[in-house]
Amino acid sequence: MGVFTYESEIVTAIPPAKMFKACILDGDTLIPQILPQAFKSVEYIEGNGEAGSIKKVTFGEGSQFKYMKQKVEAVDKDKFVYIYSVIEGDALMDKLEKITYETKLETSPDGGSVCKTTSKYYTIGEFELKEEGIKAGKEKALGMFKAIEAYLLANPNAY
Repeated sequence: MGVFTYESEIVTAIPPAKMFKACILDGDTLIPQILPQAFKSVEYIEGNGEAGSIKKVTFGEGSQFKYMKQKVEAVDKDKFVYIYSVIEGDALMDKLEKITYETKLETSPDGGSVCKTTSKYYTIGEFELKEEGIKAGKEKALGMFKAIEAYLLANPNAY
């Protein structure tokens, strides 16, 4: 088993507390509303969002995948940190044991946020992750982040 780590950073005009609430704390409800082609539904199988919770994400018609199960590893509402792992689903392609994402929102100098994400891909056997696959995943995550940002800019009183 190998572990491949990738880091990314996104800057937004939205302050960290607002972005964390919309993207993380209320994301299970908000994201399927603003991106129904990508996400059909999110339902908790165990827990209700705290560490240890397990949720099933069903992808929308426009996705190449059907579903994934995520385990919430940690939620720090004060430091704006969220860690979860994809533990099941066709997004793992039978080649990955799991994928763990750590997202941290920090205040940027202009009052917005810097979203820092560390992704760790735990491979099965000798499987080597290709850069194209990582890039495609990052682009989808950026698109989702930008859609939430656009929603918050268009609805300044939300959150």
